[in-house]
This record gives sequence, structure tokens and C-alpha cells, in this order.
Amino acid sequence: MAAVYYVEDDPDIAENVKTYLEIRQMEVSLFYRIADVKQALQRERPALLLVDWNMPDGSGDELCRWIRRLWGSQLPILYLTVRGETADIVQGFQDGADDYVVKPFELEVLYSRILALLRRSGQAKEPRLFCDHLLLDTDKKSVFCEREEIRLSQPEYQLLLLLMENKGKTVTRRQLLEQVWDSNGNYVNDNTLTVTMKRLREKLHNPACLKTVRSFGYRLEESVWQR
Repeated sequence: MAAVYYVEDDPDIAENVKTYLEIRQMEVSLFYRIADVKQALQRERPALLLVDWNMPDGSGDELCRWIRRLWGSQLPILYLTVRGETADIVQGFQDGADDYVVKPFELEVLYSRILALLRRSGQAKEPRLFCDHLLLDTDKKSVFCEREEIRLSQPEYQLLLLLMENKGKTVTRRQLLEQVWDSNGNYVNDNTLTVTMKRLREKLHNPACLKTVRSFGYRLEESVWQR
């Protein structure tokens, strides 16, 4: 579980980002003053720092320079700020930021940028697939819904995996039957898919992101999270 420090002066934005990232199995600590995060950073180094530019007791650019003096390039830093002018972005990178996201932003895009930074720093260890509150860990063969681990049968897991891998696309009933069952030498009828999908929905607490495309198949579709 990657530890993320988030320095932000707006509690609503901070809590929104924290909730989204924690659903995706990240540990987020919020700081509303630069002095507080400096104290924390002198005790330990997180996997990543998210930082706003304008804070009540200082500025993000000063914090970035302080971190680079303390940790060098070991701590990835990502700006989250309303300051979107070219000069501000250039200044942010000059001060030591590794990435720069301008508010308002989509949380799914922010999460992708975070993963990219963790990969570059060698800290993204597990291939994980997400859709809204659902998480599928392909290494551990485990599934979570809002941090609750869900026990699935092998066909249920394979069905969800195939839909996760094709998120945003409709997967036909024939494709699901062929790839989940026929590929394992288990030839089943169409009703088996219907029953397995019903059980999967129930175990996942009937997620809104799992759509039935009438007469065709099914689709996992991410909701729009943004702030």
C-alpha cells in the first residue's frame, strides 16, 4: 500500500482525493499546513507527495525546494493547483516537481499520473485494475469492493477480469462464454453465463459501473469522478 502525503488547504478537495485514492488501496495522510508536513517528512519519507501551491502558512514552491534539499530526487512530487499559467508550470518544475496537474481535474487522470510517478520511482509493485469502487489485483488474484475483500469463484473472477481488461468496451456474451469457459475445455450453455453474472453482481453489491448491454453482452464503465 503506497503512502501518499497530500498538502492541501481546501478540506473538500482533500477529502475527495483521499477517499478516491484509499478505495484504490493507497494510504493518504492529509496536511493543511506546510509546517505540519515538514515535521512529518523529517520522521519518514512517503512514496509520493501531492502539494497545492497556495497554503495558509507558505507556498508549495518553497516546500518543493525544501524537500529537494532534504531528500534530493528520492521523493516524487506532484503539484495540484489552480495556477495553470505557463510561467507557473515552468516554475513548478524548476522548483523540483515531477508532475503538474491543474485544478479542476478528473480523479481517474490524477490516479494514472500517480501510478506513472510510482512506476518511475520503482514503487508501483502490483498490477491492479479498477472500476469505480472495484479493485482487482491480478498478482494476488483478489477482488475488493470499497476495501472489502470479495470471495469469488474461478468463473466469477475470470468474468470480472475479462470485463476489467476491456473497461469501457462491450464484451459480447459469445466472447465471455468462449474465453471464460471454452478456453478451459468447459463447454456450457448460455444460461450458465446469466447465472454466473447474477451471482457476481450480488457479491459485488450490484455495482452501477457493471452494465448490461441488451441483446449483446456486458460492459464495465467508469463513473466520472472529478473536482
